[in-house]
Amino acid sequence: MNKNTFTTVKLAKGEMKIYDFGGVKLHAYKTNDFIDDEVFIVEKNGKAVIIESPCFFDNNRELTEYLKDIQVEGLLIAYHGAGATFLPDVPKYATQNAVDYSENGGGKALVDKFTDAFGEIFDNSIHKITSVIGEGKVTIGGIDFEIKQTAEAFDIIIPEINAVYTHMLGHDCHSIVAGAGHADGIIAELHSYIEKGYDLILTSHYTPEDLKDAQTKIDYLENLKKIVANCADADTFKTEVQKEYPAYSGQNYLDMTAGFFFA
Repeated sequence: MNKNTFTTVKLAKGEMKIYDFGGVKLHAYKTNDFIDDEVFIVEKNGKAVIIESPCFFDNNRELTEYLKDIQVEGLLIAYHGAGATFLPDVPKYATQNAVDYSENGGGKALVDKFTDAFGEIFDNSIHKITSVIGEGKVTIGGIDFEIKQTAEAFDIIIPEINAVYTHMLGHDCHSIVAGAGHADGIIAELHSYIEKGYDLILTSHYTPEDLKDAQTKIDYLENLKKIVANCADADTFKTEVQKEYPAYSGQNYLDMTAGFFFA
């Protein structure tokens, strides 16, 4: 499946890109919210499983309306635990470390930060997980998923559409890189995607990407390590990275990366 082979449904705020695999459809919801969230709906035989949740009240309402004729069997809540007013009665699935991340860890810290930044338009309530899952195969609504635990939460392989979901990629934007070791970990993971030949890479803050995009990110991360080795401080590092990648978005992510490398 080519990442550009989709039909588009424009909504009042966001938009939906629909990828038709025959027996399975992937609905990629671009929220157009303040943090560029993406939500993915995997639909088969009139039933659906949702990967992640929107977290602004207007997106919650918009997506609920879009789903009115689809039977939602469950939500996989990995890195985005906020937005619990969205489909409150639908079963919620997560690994234990994802629960901890959302309720007490780094995910909770981000929710607190976004609450301060966006106020009452942001749904800071945390989804209550009804089924704690482990690594390996899980079947929800007749759709198979493979769960791979990560340091913070979990990634998801969707075998029927040869796709993988992870938190972040973004081939033309900066990423949060917590040092050289973290960069190497991301590079190794992206190499594994290329080796496995996934058709689509789904992420929480970007439209569906492909293996060319994975290679672009690998090249970016390798270059990032070279740049940081020749810089004495965070400001010099940011200036050099911006010089190399002037069109990249995600300046706030670059700021965070600089903070990690030059703590």
